[in-house]
Amino acid sequence: MNVGFCGAHRTGKTTLAMEIARLTGKSFVRTRVTEIFAEHGLHAAQDMDFATRLRIQYRILEACEHDWLKATGDFVTDRTPVDFLAYTLGDVLGKTEVHQPEFDRYLDRCFELTNRFFGALVVIQPGIPLEVAEGKAALNKAYIEHVNSLVIGLCYDQRVSSKITTIRREVTDLNERIQLVLAAL
Repeated sequence: MNVGFCGAHRTGKTTLAMEIARLTGKSFVRTRVTEIFAEHGLHAAQDMDFATRLRIQYRILEACEHDWLKATGDFVTDRTPVDFLAYTLGDVLGKTEVHQPEFDRYLDRCFELTNRFFGALVVIQPGIPLEVAEGKAALNKAYIEHVNSLVIGLCYDQRVSSKITTIRREVTDLNERIQLVLAAL
């Protein structure tokens, strides 16, 4: 069973996913979100119109699908289509111009790939101390909370068939997080 870690940036998904992969003997597949943004001359924290956001999110989704297909055996990854969808929705405001048919295709694709690749999703909520780090996403706590809410809502959407485990925000110790994830799997 493949395991995908979901949540806002700066919550410890990658660290925890790597440890779970190591302990379970599954492959770890790191997502390349930052690299894909850079390949297209963009940065995840920059403002962009919705058409640009949707275009780059499609590229990220395609790259991840390619990487997940290449994985041998069961794997663990640090982001899922749920994350990508949450960040896409995070850019939608009341006056945002959205080409609805294109967005609907993206939405459907995100749910389809989530169900196709992941038997289990682990939601990591904000809680660990935020630290400034080169090349990392912005430390806007309100935005992190916004994305967290979107991720939780999307994971519990009826279109998701994966088993869901949510790590509560007060659980910040890596070893405790590991034990909770292993018990849930």
